[in-house]
Amino acid sequence: MPEPKQLSEQIAAFIESQIGQAVTILELEQLAGGGSLDTWRIRATSPDEEWHLVMRRDLETVMVAESLSREQEFKLLQAAYESGVRVPRPRWQSNDPAVLDKPFFMMDYVEGFSIGRIIVKAPEAEPARQVLPELMAEQIALIHAIDWQKHGLDFLPAPQHGNTPADEALLSVRKELYRLDIHNPAIEFGLRWLDKNQPPYQLSLVHGDFRLGNFQIGLPYGLNAVIDWEFAHIGDPLEDLAWPCVRDWRFGMGHLRLAGIADREPFLQTYERHTGQAIDRTAVDYWEIMGNLRWAVTCLAQADRHLSGRDPSVEFASLGRRSAEMQMEMLRLIQATGVG
Repeated sequence: MPEPKQLSEQIAAFIESQIGQAVTILELEQLAGGGSLDTWRIRATSPDEEWHLVMRRDLETVMVAESLSREQEFKLLQAAYESGVRVPRPRWQSNDPAVLDKPFFMMDYVEGFSIGRIIVKAPEAEPARQVLPELMAEQIALIHAIDWQKHGLDFLPAPQHGNTPADEALLSVRKELYRLDIHNPAIEFGLRWLDKNQPPYQLSLVHGDFRLGNFQIGLPYGLNAVIDWEFAHIGDPLEDLAWPCVRDWRFGMGHLRLAGIADREPFLQTYERHTGQAIDRTAVDYWEIMGNLRWAVTCLAQADRHLSGRDPSVEFASLGRRSAEMQMEMLRLIQATGVG
C-alpha cells in the first residue's frame, strides 16, 4: 500500500484527470471500521471548487466472496441516488491498477457518524434514536422499490437454477464452511432447520447489510445516508428487515430488538405503510435466524483473514470469539419458534 504522501499525490492526479483542473489535497484520513474495504476521507481544492470526498478501495482479501466489485457498487450507488434513496452522490470510479493499485471509487462525503455503540447509548443521540425506525423503514422501502433491470443492474447476484433466496443464502454459508474446513454442530443444526422451514418469498433488490454502522447519522435528527452497498443482491426483501435485528447489531442493548434502539414491531408497521404490503412476522423471524447464522460464519471467516496472515488485524482476530454468541442467539430464536 502506498505511503500517505504518495497516495495523496496519486489521488490528486486522478481527480485532476476527471475535472481537468489542478487539485491540491488538503486532508487525507483513513477511516476506521473498514472490515470489507479500505476507506479514506479526502478534502481537496481546485480553482473552481472544494471537494469533500470518500474513497472506497479494495483490500488484499474480501469478507465475502460474493461481494460486488467497486465498479458494480458504483453503478448501484448511481441507481440508488437517481431513485431518491439517501446515499452519497457518486463521483468517479476506476479499475486501472496504475492509478491506485486496486479498484476504487469516490463519492461525496456525507456528514454524520456511523459508530453503532455511540448511536445506541450516547445521550446526545437520543433524538436520532427516536426517529431512526421511521427513517430506516422509509429508506429500505425505497431501496426495495428500485427497478434493478431498468437501471442495468443485471450483474447483481440473484437466485439461480430454481433456487429460493434462502437456498442461495444457505449455499453461500456451506461454501464458506467448506473453504474454512469448519465442522460445527450448532451451525449444522441451524443449516438443517433453515433448509427445512423456508417461508414463501418475493424478490427485490436487497441492500444486504442494512444496519447501524452502515448509516451516516446526523445529530440531533436524521439518517443522512445509507452506505456500504457491496453486499447488495436480488433476494427476499424480508432479509433486509431482519438483518438490523441480528443480536450483534444491537451493540450491548440486547433488549431492543431493532438495532438496539427500538422494538421491531413499529419498524415493520412503518415499512408496511410505505410499501402497502403486509409482512409475515414469522418469515421475518426466519430471516433473523438466518442472519445470526450467517454472521456466526462470517465472524469465523474474518478471524481466518487474521490467522492466515493475509490481513493481520486485531479487529478480525476479535471477531472469531463472537461467532459463539451468534450461534447461541440462533438456537434461542429457533427454540422460540416452537418448530422442530
